[in-house]
Amino acid sequence: MSENTVLRGIEQRRAVFAYRNVEEAIEKLGGNESKDSVRYKGYAKKIPALIKTNGLGATYAFIKSKDNTAAYALIYSQTGEWLRECYGDTFTREEDLVKCLISLPSVEYRTATVEVLALFNWLRRFAEGLIEGVVEDEN
Repeated sequence: MSENTVLRGIEQRRAVFAYRNVEEAIEKLGGNESKDSVRYKGYAKKIPALIKTNGLGATYAFIKSKDNTAAYALIYSQTGEWLRECYGDTFTREEDLVKCLISLPSVEYRTATVEVLALFNWLRRFAEGLIEGVVEDEN
């Protein structure tokens, strides 16, 4: 199998996962025009910049601190699900995502960062396409 085919397969898996998760967000957060769905859309756009600025662990510690917000809680659990699917035993269901992230060796941490950013490229695209409404600036 060529490297190009493998990369296309990974991108396709990310795309399918992201599409399914944006649909799940719309369903769980009250429809594609609900305030929480619009927040999800905004967070999908904002989180990659947070990761690039603060790092993956710090960003997910921030997201975890906001778990009383339905959209953040959903993104947190969806990211954990994706990392478990990609890396299996490294990210167990029993262990908290942030705890897993901060205990990773440096190389695996960087790999997970790249993977999460790649996933968010798809989440952002699908959220923009499927969720109606304008994202309001939240500070």
